Amino acid sequence: MNKAFSLLAVTAFSALTASAGVIVLEGNYQGKNIFVQNPFASSGVGFCVYEVTINGQTTTDEINSSAFEIDFSFFQLPLGSPVEVKIKYKDDCKPKVLNSEVLKPMATFDIDAMAITKEGTLVFSTKNETGSLPYTVEQFRWNKWVDVGTVQGKGSPDLNKYEFQIGTIHSGENKFRLKQIDASGKPRYSFDTKYRSPLPPVTFSDAGKKVGTSISFSDKTMYEIYNAYGNIVDKGISKTVDVSKLDKGNYQVNFDNTFGEFKK
Repeated sequence: MNKAFSLLAVTAFSALTASAGVIVLEGNYQGKNIFVQNPFASSGVGFCVYEVTINGQTTTDEINSSAFEIDFSFFQLPLGSPVEVKIKYKDDCKPKVLNSEVLKPMATFDIDAMAITKEGTLVFSTKNETGSLPYTVEQFRWNKWVDVGTVQGKGSPDLNKYEFQIGTIHSGENKFRLKQIDASGKPRYSFDTKYRSPLPPVTFSDAGKKVGTSISFSDKTMYEIYNAYGNIVDKGISKTVDVSKLDKGNYQVNFDNTFGEFKK
């Protein structure tokens, strides 16, 4: 058997649980193995683990040692297929799964196609998903990437098709991308896709003015308001924004695909 170091990744619904005499690992196979630390039974006779099963079938792994590997190669599992591993052990001891921290979905997707329709719908297809993770849809505006929604991934390595209705399209050129973050905390990004909107530019009627209780735009728009210290104090999508609760001072407002200022 191949004893090279390897791992198992599982879907967002994965669980690592232990009950009397059994540890259950549920998820999806990603072509990698599991390592187990196997102490002696407290009686001093034999090792703690006495049986390991994969999808109900007993493995042929050599478990009578202080550490062993659960090797999936014998079962010839397709990538992404459901897996249930049961590690059965004696009641007077407990084994330890050494790589349990990776038993979570992994960001492995590849973009097959991505575009924006004239109706403002982001359509994309992916391959090589090995765990169900949400896709964050990001839009580039105001010189930064802004989260505008999420789409739950299907987790299949086969072709997956998705649609997301974009409600934040601004005038001029729009740019979007997808992001997934797995347990490692490191994001995985798609390439960018662009869309030129026929919408007219939104204007800010209170630009440079002193305002009392509200500010207005020429049309409904996504906006962010920052105070003089660079802290965001309000954001949303609207044509008119209530600023009555803001402190007196100078503010910057991001809207449409541009910027403006006002004084409260």
